[in-house]
Amino acid sequence: MPSENFDPVEVAALQPEHLDAAVDAALAAFAAVTSLDELKTATLAHDGDRSPLALANREIGALPPAARKAAGQRVGPARGRVRQAAAARQRELEAERDARVLVEEAVDVTLPTTRRPVGARHPVTTTMERISDGFLAMGWEIAEGPEAESSWFNFDALNTPPEHPSRALTDTFYVGSDTSGVVLRTQTSPVQIRSMLERTPPIYIVCPGKTFRTDELDATHTPVFHQLEGLAVDEGLTMAHLRGTLDHMVADMFGPGTITRLRPHYFPFTEPSAEMDLQCFVCHGESVGNPDRPCRTCKSEGWIEWGGCGMVDPRVLTACGIDPDRYSGFAFGMGIERTLMFRNGVEDMRDIVEGDVRFSAAFGVEA
Repeated sequence: MPSENFDPVEVAALQPEHLDAAVDAALAAFAAVTSLDELKTATLAHDGDRSPLALANREIGALPPAARKAAGQRVGPARGRVRQAAAARQRELEAERDARVLVEEAVDVTLPTTRRPVGARHPVTTTMERISDGFLAMGWEIAEGPEAESSWFNFDALNTPPEHPSRALTDTFYVGSDTSGVVLRTQTSPVQIRSMLERTPPIYIVCPGKTFRTDELDATHTPVFHQLEGLAVDEGLTMAHLRGTLDHMVADMFGPGTITRLRPHYFPFTEPSAEMDLQCFVCHGESVGNPDRPCRTCKSEGWIEWGGCGMVDPRVLTACGIDPDRYSGFAFGMGIERTLMFRNGVEDMRDIVEGDVRFSAAFGVEA
């Protein structure tokens, strides 16, 4: 039974200086915390069930009734100050947290969304357009034709005899059968034939497009590829005009100083004919005669075949109704994939045709 003469001041936990020290310690602890988790720990230590003020509050129950009021008037306000300080510090930390989240997790709604990746044009397309633009600037025109072509346009009108190897199934894709008379064009030269039949000289055209041959896919060949052929028919054209045109195109595509060469060659539709080569863009000719540094791109030959050219055979002009005694012409054809390889350092043609979006994305949306 509580003593009627018990003095609450004599209980250490209820002494005013003890209560003030507990409050000061709590206020200091709350001021020192820097996060809500730390505040939770400090609040438990200074206002929890085992805190000094909570233990002091328990002592009140052991006091005589006359002393309880005075003790409660000291302990209650002390606990109230601690709780008010904890609540105030919590509001401050929550405000700091919210301000930090607004900065760190801010979303700029003006930025483009990343849900749809940025597109890219295939570099084969942009390369064809770049070459075409160079000829358009010189006053030439763009001509197009069908990809499934008559054998007459693809072979006969181009002075290709029936026994020529290029007409065999090992070189050409026939639509239906080899007697159907319809092929997937092996070159864009049929567009030149159609243009000469439809136009009157002078004719200056370039013919970009897709072509097909039964080649195996390797570092420098593919069965479906792209060409850009050019044709000029006018009075007085010579091989010098052809070479000047090709030199202009090479300088425009690869810059001045690009090393090229013309090799005598044979094409049924041009006479004289030549092949134009570009120095290998991988080994730069250093693999020639060097077994320690083989080059699979040029097969250690030092040169990459870029395309064929020559003066239009008079028989081709005659087949198209053009007087070969009055007009002469020159023609050339370049592989777009090889041009892309040389110009951009692509070492393997398979990278161009395999459809990996990462390859095209590197070129962006170049116009």
